[in-house]
Amino acid sequence: MIATVLLQLGGGNMQGLLMMGLIILVFYFFMLRPQMKRQKDQKKYIEELKRGDKVITTAGIHGKIVDINESWFLIEIDNGVKVKFDKSAVSLEQSKALNAPAAEKKA
Repeated sequence: MIATVLLQLGGGNMQGLLMMGLIILVFYFFMLRPQMKRQKDQKKYIEELKRGDKVITTAGIHGKIVDINESWFLIEIDNGVKVKFDKSAVSLEQSKALNAPAAEKKA
């Protein structure tokens, strides 16, 4: 496909390469970079969670962390009801809002 585009451009090979480079650069800054930042923030947040923190899973289950392992959390969703979840199942945005101090929630 790229070869076809370059052949159609004929003498303007430099312009074609410049345009392709620009498209790749825009794709990186608008798609890949924000995704990598979100993943980094998610990993950092999960590492900072401790016992007693309230969380919401990606499935929408609300609970409180009662035990932590390297790869999972044990979350109490009701009195005596504990469920083991993989650490990646914790929703960053929703869980952060639960644990924010009251002053931050009002702002």
